[in-house]
Amino acid sequence: MDSDVLKRVRERFANDRYATENGAVIEEVGEGYAKIVMELDKHHYNAVGGVMGGAIFTIADFAFAVASNWQEKTVVSQTAQITYLGKVKGKRMIAEARQVKDGRSMCYYVVEVTDELGSQVAHVTSSGFHVG
Repeated sequence: MDSDVLKRVRERFANDRYATENGAVIEEVGEGYAKIVMELDKHHYNAVGGVMGGAIFTIADFAFAVASNWQEKTVVSQTAQITYLGKVKGKRMIAEARQVKDGRSMCYYVVEVTDELGSQVAHVTSSGFHVG
């Protein structure tokens, strides 16, 4: 991964403040791909000690946004479906978004959320609409 490309992508998405201020960091991008990492802190956890579903969805949604937009496209989310598979056992979540299809006006991605221990956390499917 070219460090100049990664720096430019991180600067472009710095204004996605909900994700970035909650700790989401772009680790890698590629054609139809993005890898996001989120170090977990006490504010990511719910009352029963698990990671909030909203935090899990946030990292997945950000991965979709980066994967579908980092090459200066404008794609907006049209639908997203999340299935929670298990709890986070580690101290960091990892979301990897992969493009399944990129058509003239729509695209479709799968996002896998895991932790650094390899625990499956969530599976997300997202479709997007090309605005520009």
